[in-house]
Amino acid sequence: MAATFDACPVESDLGRHYGMDWLRIGAFGLLIFYHIGMVFVPWGYHAKTAHPIDWVTVPMQALNAWRLSLLFVVSGFASRAIFAGKPAAGSFAWGRTKRLLPPILFAMAVINTPQPWVELTTQHAYKGDFWHFLTTDYFHIQKISGIAVPTWQHLWFVVYLWAYTVVLALILLVVPTRWQAAIERVLSYALTGPLIVIVPVALLIAQWLWVYPGASETHAFFDDLPAHRVFFAMFLFGFMLAGNDRLWRAIRRWWPVAAVLAVSAYAIVAGIETAYLKTPITGDVWYWFGMVRAVQAWTSIVALIGMADRWLNRDHPWRAMLNEAVFPFYIIHQTVIVLVAGALLGVGIGPLPEFAVLLAATVLGCWLFYRIGREIDWLRPLIGLRARKPAPQAA
Repeated sequence: MAATFDACPVESDLGRHYGMDWLRIGAFGLLIFYHIGMVFVPWGYHAKTAHPIDWVTVPMQALNAWRLSLLFVVSGFASRAIFAGKPAAGSFAWGRTKRLLPPILFAMAVINTPQPWVELTTQHAYKGDFWHFLTTDYFHIQKISGIAVPTWQHLWFVVYLWAYTVVLALILLVVPTRWQAAIERVLSYALTGPLIVIVPVALLIAQWLWVYPGASETHAFFDDLPAHRVFFAMFLFGFMLAGNDRLWRAIRRWWPVAAVLAVSAYAIVAGIETAYLKTPITGDVWYWFGMVRAVQAWTSIVALIGMADRWLNRDHPWRAMLNEAVFPFYIIHQTVIVLVAGALLGVGIGPLPEFAVLLAATVLGCWLFYRIGREIDWLRPLIGLRARKPAPQAA
């Protein structure tokens, strides 16, 4: 996830945009809470509590519509800054490949391995212990009770980001520079003023009408075209946003309106979710639910970017460290959550203590993974950190 996970310098006439750094840090921090929440809701997940709580879906819906799209926006934003320092498209793609593929492969071979085992043993009556699973089943390409192994699990995001980066590099390589500038100019005019809210919302609604009554994201890449249409567009928007004054002016002018629309849309989503806690949402209600979520998704992103620009565009002594820590945190956090949640199934504690233990264990596990890993030179590239620069030789 190098593009987003680097401590990425975003240089423009206004200097580095610290607000986008903080937005990225905050987005991945919320992801930890979201995945802990997945343990408690009735939705499918790799580890489930013995005490599911229906109403937790309501606050989860505050994030569900926009969290992934925002991650791709900030990824594209950072990629533009990285590309600005490496104008050759081939060098840009190769640099991203070297940063993204090693963590993906390392996670698939080592970090992610306990996740499908916990899911199989706790939800599918798999009888083998972890060593049996690892040595006998995991590295054979197959599906066990519908679960594909080996698996990239939550690292699907990094896989998609790598693919989008390669496609973008091909576009930059093939399309003449003057055409690139013309295309960006047309797109930025199409998003001028209130169109920064209207046009993307209209496109997301069109996407919903296209896939209605719904096409679930698979995260398996090749059969995930509806997700690619949204996520690649978000990635390209972030790439275009970096250094585009027209888009920044539109966001700065219209983010308060977007914030009102986002809160209003979430209120409707929360109301529908509350009314259907015990039964699936179907029919006309599901149709309108998807429409409102489309509004919530984009307006939340515009509002968050605007607020980050307005109030968070300033440095802090912790920013660089947190910016560096995000990728290692992302790599390890779900494995910690799944392992701890699986272990807590037989303990018999209530949901509130269970949440507290999960949160504390995840934060501690992520922190130790990052702090220990950053000191081991050979491990750094495998957990998303840059290799150390050689110490200067004494004269």
